[in-house]
Amino acid sequence: MKLITRDVPPRAAWALEQAGIHPLLARLFAARGVQDKGDLDEGLARLIPPEQMKGAQDAARLLADAIAAQRRLCIVADYDCDGATACAVAVRGLRMLGATHVEYLVPDRVVDGYGLTPPIAQRVKARGADLMITVDNGIASVEGVATANALGLQVLVTDHHLPGAQLPDAAVIVNPNQPGCEFSSKSVAGVGVMFYVLLALRAELRTRGAFDAAQQPRLDALLPLVALGTVADVVRLDANNRRLVAQGLRRIRAGSMPVGLAALFRAAGRKPEIASSGDFGFALGPRINAAGRLSDMTLGIECLLTDDAARADELARTLDGINRERRDIEGDMRDQAMEIAQSLFDEGEEPPPAVCVFDPDFHEGVVGIVASRIKDRFHRPTFVFAASQAVGKEHELKGSGRSIPGFHLRDALDLVAKRHPGVLLRFGGHAMAAGCTIAEEHLDTFEEALRKVAAEWLEPATLLRRLETDGPLAPEYRRVDLVDALSQQVWGQGFAPPVFCEELEVLSQRLVGEKHLALKLKHQGQPVDGIWFGHTEPLPARARLAFRLDADEWQGQRRVRFLIEGTEG
Repeated sequence: MKLITRDVPPRAAWALEQAGIHPLLARLFAARGVQDKGDLDEGLARLIPPEQMKGAQDAARLLADAIAAQRRLCIVADYDCDGATACAVAVRGLRMLGATHVEYLVPDRVVDGYGLTPPIAQRVKARGADLMITVDNGIASVEGVATANALGLQVLVTDHHLPGAQLPDAAVIVNPNQPGCEFSSKSVAGVGVMFYVLLALRAELRTRGAFDAAQQPRLDALLPLVALGTVADVVRLDANNRRLVAQGLRRIRAGSMPVGLAALFRAAGRKPEIASSGDFGFALGPRINAAGRLSDMTLGIECLLTDDAARADELARTLDGINRERRDIEGDMRDQAMEIAQSLFDEGEEPPPAVCVFDPDFHEGVVGIVASRIKDRFHRPTFVFAASQAVGKEHELKGSGRSIPGFHLRDALDLVAKRHPGVLLRFGGHAMAAGCTIAEEHLDTFEEALRKVAAEWLEPATLLRRLETDGPLAPEYRRVDLVDALSQQVWGQGFAPPVFCEELEVLSQRLVGEKHLALKLKHQGQPVDGIWFGHTEPLPARARLAFRLDADEWQGQRRVRFLIEGTEG
């Protein structure tokens, strides 16, 4: 691993300090592209206005007409946390804005596959719906939308995924990544897109005299759900997304959130009053996602929709149990997948440019997580495949991929599809995560084709694992209050949490729990505890280490400790 220190533009850091930002935070923010204090303004007034999102105002008129005519609305959701929160935001928001007939349908990962398919359109029609609204899906559902149109359904697509060559023939499409959309936050999550549609709808209803600005429904009550879905979907936290997350966190810390979110915090053993973006990514998000991976995402959506605290607790405990099961399945699969991946090259050799792994016993619900683990281990674009569990689709493999910086996974799949027509039955996704379906007989062809694209696109420097750091930590900043101040900021994809780096003396080291390395270190002449989770190899007497700051509590006293992220070499 090569440890790289981020550049800190001195002019930006100085300007932030002069504006009253703590010197440490000023340095960290400047290194992440923040130019002035205005970029850190979390106020709702600083959000990009809904008018800039192509289709949002057309969607507002469509929905306002539907509400006025008391038409039946059906949300077609997705089975991940972004899709679940987007569905909950849509149902809650539309009801707040006067819709009287709102229900939802979430596809089954195994039976239905991904997105709005023709059978889903038929099921929505059978429920008596007039208008179908997709959340976090639909931009690739050309056939599904065509079927809905033929059945007499109107379709509103809200999505954030990259469109293919052909757009669906929906009544309205709202997607910041569609051609001609000038909305600058292209990384907004699916839940964020739906929130923007609701903002536009509220404005449209104001102009129609449904209410005035003083009496209008408070859509900011939905921001805790928007924040959860945004972080859980690992989209880039640009300034607009950070505002959405910060506003959601502010409300959660004040105790203002749906009872289902409060129940999930309890089930995860986390404290809402000190909630951080890490709670979304590592505690709440996985519990919601587990339902879609192993069971029925209806459980997750119902937890976010219910206003009954007892029911919320019951659902949160169920989700917690499913997540434990998911961890067990993932652990077994991960060990097996690692062995298969390791067998692809001899010891001492470099891994291939891309890694593909398949075993008939793999569970399709956790292939994405396992792909992420292998990608982290070998630093290569990785696909993990499982046999489809859908009736009549047993010959198909469903794959989930994760990538490394510098390799756009969805574009790579597009090139594979062009070079080998018919190999990819379906595909879609983003730069860093994508999915596809292939026939089992084409696995070898796909693996060879993906490796060829990776070999063409990836430079040797890209294949070297790099960890960006914030350089050394001044000893006066090794304080619990600064640890707390850092944890209160919004960190995540594209706005990485602080990682410091310097040479430290290793005073002592021992294994704890058989798989973690507990350390006594000397930092700037002072002893400090450290721990390297999931690492067992001993360190030399001096080592250049990358570390995050944490506050460890022992016998009622809180002390700073270093969480080791890696070492040079």
